Amino acid sequence: MRTKYSVLLTEEERARLRTLVGRGTAPARTVAHARILLKANQGAGGPNWTDAAIAEAVDMGLSTVARVRQRYVTHGLDAALARKAPDRAYPRKLDGEQEARLVAVTCGAPPAGRKRWTLRLLAEHLMTLEIVDTVSHETVRQVLKQTGSSRG
Repeated sequence: MRTKYSVLLTEEERARLRTLVGRGTAPARTVAHARILLKANQGAGGPNWTDAAIAEAVDMGLSTVARVRQRYVTHGLDAALARKAPDRAYPRKLDGEQEARLVAVTCGAPPAGRKRWTLRLLAEHLMTLEIVDTVSHETVRQVLKQTGSSRG
């Protein structure tokens, strides 16, 4: 069966992939992708396995084998081995100044009648002070987790 994307590894690429697989110190996904490319090699000395045989040998899906093969042909060896970067970039909910004010509020005394700040109280307080228009307690949690501050 002919595939649309034929993997033709150079001797240097084969040596690099064999070293990567042999050492076993790389991430499991990278090693699996290297094994896929070695088995899909149609060049000199390559086994030229079918996608189905490769998928069974490396215990991955057919679509993964096809995707690795396609990325090698279209983008090169490094792209086929590395994890694909996410398509979307998420904008930050709070900028540095807003985060600093959140930490300052957290370190201050809690509202009257409360023993301590909760994430929901902090989110409501930020909106009351008009530091932000809207913010969820989950965003507050993530910011406080990143700053390493202790609410206790």
